[in-house]
Amino acid sequence: MNPAQEVWKKVMDLMGADMTATTLNTWFDDTVPVSLEDDTFILYSPTRLKRDIIASRYVTYIQKALHELFSADFQVNVLTEDELSSYQDKSKHSNFLPGTEEYTFDRFVVGKSNKLAHAAACKVAESPGESYNPLFIHGESGLGKTHLLYAIAHTIHLNHPGYKIIYIKGDTFTNELVAAIREGRNQEFREKYRGADVFLMDDVQFIAGRDSTQEEMFHTFNTLYELKKQIVFTSDRPPKELHRLEDRLKTRFEWGLLADIVPPDYETRMAIIKSKAIRMGMELPDFLIQLIAENITANVRQLEGIVNKIMAYQDLIGDSLNKETVIRAVKDIFKEKSDILPTADVIIDEVCKFYNIDSATLRGQGRSKDISLARQIAMYLTRQMTNLSLKEIGKEFDNRDHSTVLNSLSRVENLVKHDPDKAEIIKDITTNINNRY
Repeated sequence: MNPAQEVWKKVMDLMGADMTATTLNTWFDDTVPVSLEDDTFILYSPTRLKRDIIASRYVTYIQKALHELFSADFQVNVLTEDELSSYQDKSKHSNFLPGTEEYTFDRFVVGKSNKLAHAAACKVAESPGESYNPLFIHGESGLGKTHLLYAIAHTIHLNHPGYKIIYIKGDTFTNELVAAIREGRNQEFREKYRGADVFLMDDVQFIAGRDSTQEEMFHTFNTLYELKKQIVFTSDRPPKELHRLEDRLKTRFEWGLLADIVPPDYETRMAIIKSKAIRMGMELPDFLIQLIAENITANVRQLEGIVNKIMAYQDLIGDSLNKETVIRAVKDIFKEKSDILPTADVIIDEVCKFYNIDSATLRGQGRSKDISLARQIAMYLTRQMTNLSLKEIGKEFDNRDHSTVLNSLSRVENLVKHDPDKAEIIKDITTNINNRY
């Protein structure tokens, strides 16, 4: 019995104190509880007449009973058959991975650069656990890996609504594990992930180098794989290039199919721009599509972002679409990558995220080994990725003098040359910084 049914049985018992058995049988004998969510109780009545009578005469009785049960006020909605179908269709999609509804296979533009990954993702979505398990999709940021993960999730959810589908990012998996260990919820954590029918992990590269996380992933993978549950990973690199990843995990990630996504060619870029514009109800002239496709060559997310910005610019300013308007609207995106420099705040923020510390601690005077290393890496990346002087960098870190900054730069440069693990960490953080532009 589901929660709504249990509640409805108790509501009927309570209403029996206020009305006769004949009244209950006449109007509620075929009423079905649909759901109890937040502060709303939803019922279904098969005829419009009964629905109208319940809504006009008896909703207050239902609300009174609910208040007795929960000491809270509830809204009561009574649906007819058509309304129930509409509600079920809406709830089926709106409550699953909210905010990702547009990431479906029919909105994924296929070209030479992503054909294999798209075909493999479709196959996995059609027959989860039966082929390409695990599926490992790799490629640079902004090329559509996450789109394919969401598309897999939505397709499986549509075809198998009872499946437990988990989507999670690699760094979130790590943070949840740390919290579970700290709070003594290890078993709860394991049951959550090892009980999945479909396990989708985005940016799996962020579990590399984290011993506890890799240990947990090893056992989670084994459990799911032995149960023939579908596993899909995305990463910015293939397993063999994840140097801080344990060999036993690299091997398992390569058991299924590796599918890469590379930057789209010119024709695919044009198709992406046209598709995005059409979905937004905007028709771009061919010369503008060509202009965008010629200038943005490596990132699908930027292509879509440009269309969004052009539309917003047109709506706000009201200018007609011409070359000058487009360039004015997106001149910052048309800049060469070397012209777009991150701020010290962005660099510090990404270092803090990686090491799970706050910016005040990183900028401050703490001298523990981990905090000192994080601070030195932040200084190093600030020097590498901005035009700030040593003195200006020192000011960003609690007014340290330039000699302290120099020592930090020297130490990190030495680590990059002689410590592959630390070099890999710096590469990961650098990727995260660049992904924000």
